[in-house]
Amino acid sequence: MALNLLGEELEPCSFDPLTGYFRDGCCNTGSGDVGVHTVCVVVTEEFLAFSLAVGNDLSTPMPQYGFRGLRPGERWCLCAPRWQEAYEAGMAPQVVLAATHELSTEWCDREALFAHAIDGPDADED
Repeated sequence: MALNLLGEELEPCSFDPLTGYFRDGCCNTGSGDVGVHTVCVVVTEEFLAFSLAVGNDLSTPMPQYGFRGLRPGERWCLCAPRWQEAYEAGMAPQVVLAATHELSTEWCDREALFAHAIDGPDADED
């Protein structure tokens, strides 16, 4: 059982669009996941533009891979090193702690992840 950043069982990130390295809706990881797709984020227009600018186009559809492209407001299992890169550039998207794998902290600043959280102990949940 994988754990999230809250020390609980890892929750799903998104089934629509279907995300995760294993395309199971969760930010699970394994030995073949060289990108470390462990941070559940809510993408924004600004983040998508940043990601495109640094070589990772997440908004253009690629039907050959069953990928329709991400739209602002959707959740996605982002590579942990990419989230940290976006954070350092001031472009980090919000994080869903309950759906973010605990191993993310090996690549990302834990305090920064919590500071960008939309859930968890200090978040303003609607």
